[in-house]
Amino acid sequence: MRKLLLHPAAKPLVFVLCLFPLVWLVVATATNQMGANPAEALIRATGDWTLRALCLVLAVTPLRVLTATPQLARFRRMLGLFVFFYGVLHLLSYAWFDMGFDLADILRDIAKRPFILVGSLALLLLALLAGTSFNRAIKALGGKRWQALHRAVYAVAGLAILHFFWMRAGKNDFAEVALYAAILAVLLGWRVWHRWRRPQPGLATTPRERGTPARLP
Repeated sequence: MRKLLLHPAAKPLVFVLCLFPLVWLVVATATNQMGANPAEALIRATGDWTLRALCLVLAVTPLRVLTATPQLARFRRMLGLFVFFYGVLHLLSYAWFDMGFDLADILRDIAKRPFILVGSLALLLLALLAGTSFNRAIKALGGKRWQALHRAVYAVAGLAILHFFWMRAGKNDFAEVALYAAILAVLLGWRVWHRWRRPQPGLATTPRERGTPARLP
């Protein structure tokens, strides 16, 4: 498995897999499989895939440590950028289908509806993380400051769940909210627990020890 993760084709394969949700949405829309309200379905689907991608990127570090597979870290930046990618698609779907790209209406809607404000704040933080995820930004900020900045992904997780909760509150439908909240609570709780543990001897826990550039947390 470790050799496969280091194979030159591994990253392109993960990239293609991450594009599958977008391909599925395009095909489903073109073939009228999005239900009676395809606009609403697209907005919700892009939001769901943003949350799923966020859960996936936050699962990389626990999996890397628990399975002693440091090679997983090489996919973390790509996965983090896909969180931002699907978040942007979610915003564009809302801005297009709900607001017709009317900036004044969008700004009024953000100010009027708290769940849209919270979602916008989460996307702004994701934009900051995506913009500083490259090696030049890491070198410019320095390792410690970069890591401190990228801990904002935890705030993104909280804002994303709050956005989802408020969005579903109108229909009193919290089953999916509870599921995603539980997954993120486990992933973030593991980080808190692991941070207070002494690092295991011989297990690389920092980008310098692994000999690889830092990535999204």
